[in-house]
Amino acid sequence: MTTTTTKAALPSNFIQSIIDEDLENNKHAGQVHTRFPPEPNGYLHIGHAKSICLNFGLAAEYRGLCNLRFDDTNPSKEDVEYVESIQEDVRWLGFSWDDRLFYASDYFEKLYGYAVQLIKAGKAYVCDLNADEIREYRGTLTRPGIESPHRNRSVEENLQLFERMRTGEFEEGSRVLRAKIDMASPNLNMRDPVLYRIMKASHHRTGDNWCIYPMYDYAHPLSDAIEGITHSICTCEFEDHRPLYDWVLDALNFNPRPRQIEFARLNLNYTVMSKRKLRELVEQGYVTGWDDPRMPTISGLRRRGYTPESIRDFCERIGVAKAVSTVDIALLEHCLREDLNFRAPRVMAVLRPLKVIIDNYPEDQVEWLEAEYSSENSELGSRRLPFSRVLYIEQEDFMENPPKKFFRLSPGSEVRLKHAYIIKCERVVKNEQTGELMELHCTYDPDTRSGSAGQTRKVKGTLHWVSAAHALPAEVRLYDRLFIKENPDEEKDGVDFKAHLNPHSLDKLTSCWLEPSLAGALPGSRYQFLRQGYFNVDPVDSRDGALVFNRIVSLKDSWAKMQKG
Repeated sequence: MTTTTTKAALPSNFIQSIIDEDLENNKHAGQVHTRFPPEPNGYLHIGHAKSICLNFGLAAEYRGLCNLRFDDTNPSKEDVEYVESIQEDVRWLGFSWDDRLFYASDYFEKLYGYAVQLIKAGKAYVCDLNADEIREYRGTLTRPGIESPHRNRSVEENLQLFERMRTGEFEEGSRVLRAKIDMASPNLNMRDPVLYRIMKASHHRTGDNWCIYPMYDYAHPLSDAIEGITHSICTCEFEDHRPLYDWVLDALNFNPRPRQIEFARLNLNYTVMSKRKLRELVEQGYVTGWDDPRMPTISGLRRRGYTPESIRDFCERIGVAKAVSTVDIALLEHCLREDLNFRAPRVMAVLRPLKVIIDNYPEDQVEWLEAEYSSENSELGSRRLPFSRVLYIEQEDFMENPPKKFFRLSPGSEVRLKHAYIIKCERVVKNEQTGELMELHCTYDPDTRSGSAGQTRKVKGTLHWVSAAHALPAEVRLYDRLFIKENPDEEKDGVDFKAHLNPHSLDKLTSCWLEPSLAGALPGSRYQFLRQGYFNVDPVDSRDGALVFNRIVSLKDSWAKMQKG
């Protein structure tokens, strides 16, 4: 198992305590072998990132191995597109499964053979009840289940029926293979659960070779055992399934066998983590796709400009626990800012331009000003910025009738232009018909060039700007949270989660101007736009001569402020 992370070991947690005890007792001959087992029925999201970091991280911590295994047991919802996207996501996060890429479908023949063993041992039977009848017969938490009328078929009849299920003689839903356990068990998962169902759907790997497919609760423990997994780590919703996990392995006499351990899944506020709901957003056109930068999918975060380092850092900080809780999305954004603050070059971009004419600056003159990319990371170097008579500044940086403590530009006031000169607003030009502000006329003080010898004048406001003659046009997409409700999954009074979508989650600005150093910006490259936030070049829509930037995150860090407060 390899990883690009250079961070220290994961913080100690209860899973590590279990592993430490197993190693002390020489269980599994001192080996640690984990797996990440996604279903290829959608794109991975930030919750899966926690599981990826945990499984691959523990394997690295204990110098063990971690497999990537696709749980491809439901062909009606699976697709090669999802398989490929999951592999890309795991690699992008910085992890490698080396030569240990597996599929549950690799074991279909073995799983079938194990089912035959269960039938022969009198521990499984073919049941003719349909899904609704099985649900009714199962009972409730307060009422025990009722045995199926087919529960006591002979071994010979069950073997024959199961073989005929495999050869496609029966229709979907007409028969299933069930484990014979205990219809009075307080755990509903142990009341003769379904092991196999008939599905006449083509599989993305096995084609039409099979028309019966194993259920997750049957395929998963056996896949773990076949691969020699020592610690099968999953989220807490599978805790009630652990007795069935153990029953399957015990019934088939696996020894040694893996141990299932559950941890709390990641919940983020202002976010939905259900694949079903995310697919709904995609298929119903609420977002542009699985990689829409507003989505919590790993591909969406990647396209928006998140770094794998920031996500790994986030997963380490939230830790691993048994108790289910909700993490503030501000912590994720804080981890991102901390990472980008050091690595992202700082450049100037004007998103809502206002023209400024410096009347006393020579019309044909252009000065090239040296400007560092970062005052905190000298390795990022510097670039040269053109300064000329006509500039653009932000509309919000000027007010004709400013309130007190407005330290930006207003009639008669002075500000410094970043890396350049102090200017003074002398005159405002408006459209005579509409009263719309058109341009500002200013003067500059030639003795105030930044960095020049003897330059001592100070003003309170500093503005970013671009030279109009040299600026690059760009579209800038200002992304915000996809939901306005802290818990969008809360469906009170039948209100659908989509009712909480943020109508202002995307604001497209199409008349933006950037400094010319960004002309060669590569897709995916990240920058801090001074006073605006962190942005990246959209890897899908951006083109040479038609740059598109996504806002990754704003500069304001509410999480850091909360920690100080």
